[in-house]
Amino acid sequence: MQTKKATFASIALAGLLAVSSAATACSSTGSGSAEPAATAAVAKGLPGDCASEQVFCIGLVTDVGKIDDKSFNQAAWQGAAAAAATADGHAEYIETVDPKDYAKNIQSFLDRKADVVVTVGFAIGDATATAAKANPGVHFIGVDAFQATTIPNLTGLVFNEDKAGFMAGALAGLLTRTNVVAAVLGTDKIPPVVAFGKGWENGARFTNPKVKVLTTYHPGGLDVAFNDPTWGAQTAKQALDNTADVIFGAGGKTGNGALLEVARQQGAYCVGVDSDQWETVPGARGCLVTSAEKDIEDGVATLIGQIRDGSITGGNAFGQVGLAPFHDFEEKVPAAVRTKIEGIVRDVASGKIPTGVN
Repeated sequence: MQTKKATFASIALAGLLAVSSAATACSSTGSGSAEPAATAAVAKGLPGDCASEQVFCIGLVTDVGKIDDKSFNQAAWQGAAAAAATADGHAEYIETVDPKDYAKNIQSFLDRKADVVVTVGFAIGDATATAAKANPGVHFIGVDAFQATTIPNLTGLVFNEDKAGFMAGALAGLLTRTNVVAAVLGTDKIPPVVAFGKGWENGARFTNPKVKVLTTYHPGGLDVAFNDPTWGAQTAKQALDNTADVIFGAGGKTGNGALLEVARQQGAYCVGVDSDQWETVPGARGCLVTSAEKDIEDGVATLIGQIRDGSITGGNAFGQVGLAPFHDFEEKVPAAVRTKIEGIVRDVASGKIPTGVN
């Protein structure tokens, strides 16, 4: 588990803008930028000149989480920006402020003649499907939007969050000294969040039948559940006060608040989510033993590449999940634990060990 590439390779899974209420940014042609914000200049035509056949245009609409959430939305944007750079194209994003603006934000990119529209999150799935049906000449990618019925120009980039959560929970069960672990999560109205939480619980109990798991979902709606680091920190503090010594933060900025609180308190481990948060939330490095990863960035970039070369299909594409490297904790995690968790990761990925999550 020395590198992200090796970790993912070992557990690869099969398959693979209402502008008035949103913030926008763009990535310039060939910039290769992976940052949430990018420059406004483009090399071909005027910024946003998507009507020109010379410019390959990508529009990304976030859920109500922010583009700089250091995990879910940010990873999707980095994938879109990388794909735009590879295609010598143009990418822009819109941050959705209110869920009622999903359709309007998507339509703004359609009005601009975007070639690809990427939407991020389960909650925006219905608006994405409606737009795809009405615009068969544009291909859509819905991150975390499972497709029960295939729409030819819509591909859902989906993940087995239960597997990633189980892997991380199994590690927590092996690392805990108090036999108490906790999860600070976004809303339970989002199935992928619940899958992470249930997987975490079952994984911890798999390796440690004596463990007590404290699971707390944010009580607010979609507009606040992923943007409340104060609540995340307070909830993590409560878990620490109840002797939890491994805490999973999974909920955008809310989860990040939990990670940072654990790092401030010291003496406990924390686990990140979606991307390798060692890179995106450096303030949590004092406790961050790993992250339960969904390879969103590469998944988005790969699918956009398939749209560009004409090989894309509708339906669902399963992205890869896994555990991020231990980084500074590589030598602190006992060798026997490292060996055991590597075997569990392989067996969970293959299905040999079921997660117990439907």
